[in-house]
Amino acid sequence: MSEPTTAVSTEAPLSTIAQIGEHEGRSVTLRGWLYNLRESGKLLFPIFRDGTGTIQGVVPKAAVTPEVFETVKGLTQESSVIVTGKVRADKRAPGGYELDVENVEVVQRVSEETPFPISLKEHGTDFLMEHRHLWIRTPRQSAILRIRAEIIKAARDFLDDNGFVLTDPPILTPAACEGTSTLFPVEYFGDEAYLTQSGQLYIESTAMALGKVYSFGPTFRAEKSKTRRHLTEFWMVEPEWAYARLDDLMGLAEQFISFIVERVLTRRAADLKVIGRDTSKLETIKAPFPRISYDEAAQMLKDAHARGLLEQPFEYGNDFGSPDETYLSSQFDRPVMVHRYPANVKAFYMEPDPEDPKYALCVDVLAPEGYGEIIGGSQRIASFDLLKKRIEEHNLPMEAFQWYLDLRRYGSVPHSGFGMGIERAVAWICGLEHVRETIPFARTLNRIYP
Repeated sequence: MSEPTTAVSTEAPLSTIAQIGEHEGRSVTLRGWLYNLRESGKLLFPIFRDGTGTIQGVVPKAAVTPEVFETVKGLTQESSVIVTGKVRADKRAPGGYELDVENVEVVQRVSEETPFPISLKEHGTDFLMEHRHLWIRTPRQSAILRIRAEIIKAARDFLDDNGFVLTDPPILTPAACEGTSTLFPVEYFGDEAYLTQSGQLYIESTAMALGKVYSFGPTFRAEKSKTRRHLTEFWMVEPEWAYARLDDLMGLAEQFISFIVERVLTRRAADLKVIGRDTSKLETIKAPFPRISYDEAAQMLKDAHARGLLEQPFEYGNDFGSPDETYLSSQFDRPVMVHRYPANVKAFYMEPDPEDPKYALCVDVLAPEGYGEIIGGSQRIASFDLLKKRIEEHNLPMEAFQWYLDLRRYGSVPHSGFGMGIERAVAWICGLEHVRETIPFARTLNRIYP
C-alpha cells in the first residue's frame, strides 16, 4: 500500500529539519511534533522535532494572525503539527537555523488531562525504561538511534564493498555455539531447540560456498548478568572468510572499525554534538591498532596490580574481567587487539597456535575508554579429527554437530571470522554509560516491558 500523500504548497515545499538549510530564506513545511514551548511576552518559541532533528520556531504576535498565535500558545508537549515557516540562518541556534512560523495545523493535540509523561525535568531510569516507547522521542535518545542506524549501514557498506556476501543464519538452532549454559530453550514441535547465540557456525558453511560472507541479525544470551555491558537480546554482525588466517582477520577488524568510526564522524556530527560526545577521542581511531599477546596483557595487569592501579590481582590462565579490559584499553588511544589466549578459556572451534597449541589463534578487540570487548574472533579449526575431539571434550551432543563436521570432511580450508555486537559499538562510539540506551527496546535480566 502506498503512503497517503499530503498536498503541499509549491511555495512552501515539504522539508525535514535535517535538510532545512537547503531552503534558507524560503518558506517550508515541516511535519512533526511539539517538543517544547517557551513564552516571552508577545513572543512564542516553540521547538519542533520531526525525527531528523529539532528546530526552534519564532512566533511574534504582531507577525501572525491571532488564530495562529493562539493555536501555538495552546499547544501541549508532543502534539502533532504541520508547520509552515520561513527558514532563517542563526549562528546561535543549535542547528544553525530557526523557523519564522507563518502557520500551524494541529493534527492531534495532547490533552492536558493526560499529558505526555516524560517532561523536561529529570526522571529516574526505571521510569524512563518503563516508558521507553516514549523516551525514544527525546532529542538525545533519537540521536543515539540515528547513530546506531549509521553504524549498521557503515558495517554493511564496508562488508558489501569488500566482497562479503550477506547470508542469513537461522535464529532457531538444535545446538549451542559455545556451550548450553547461556541459551534460551524453546519447544520446537516436541523437540527442544534454542535461540541462537551466534550465526557463526552456519556462516562457516556459507563461507565454504561463497568465500567471503557475513550475517547480521539478533542473537540471544541467557546470562544472568546485570552489568552495564550486557543485554539478553542484541544484534551481531559476523563476517566469515575462507582461506583467511588470524593475521588476515586482525587486519580486517581494524579496517572495519576505522571505517565505521570515520563514517559516524562524517555523517552524524550533529547527533554526536546533541549527545555531548567528545569527538576528539574518536578522531584518533585509525588503523593500524596496537596488537599485544595474551601473555603481554597478563604481564601488564600484573605490573598494574603491583603498582596499586588494580584492586584485584589477575590470575594467569583466566579470561579478562571488566576491570582488566578497562585497564588494558586505557593504555592506548585506539582499540587494542589482544591475541592468542589460552585455548582452555576459549570456544571449542578455535584453531590452536601451531607454534604452541596451548594458545588459540584468536583475538579480542578492546575499545578505549573502558568499553571492553567490541569484537571477538578467531581462526577456526580446519582438521576433522581435532574438531571432533574438541566437541567430545566440551561434552557437546555429537549428533547435533555432524553437519558442522561435514565442513571438515569436504574441502576443509583455513578460515576465520569475528563477531561485533552492534550495541557495544554504539555504546562506545556514543560514549554511553549503559548499553540499554543503544537499542530501541532493551531486553535485560529484569526487563521485558514494553
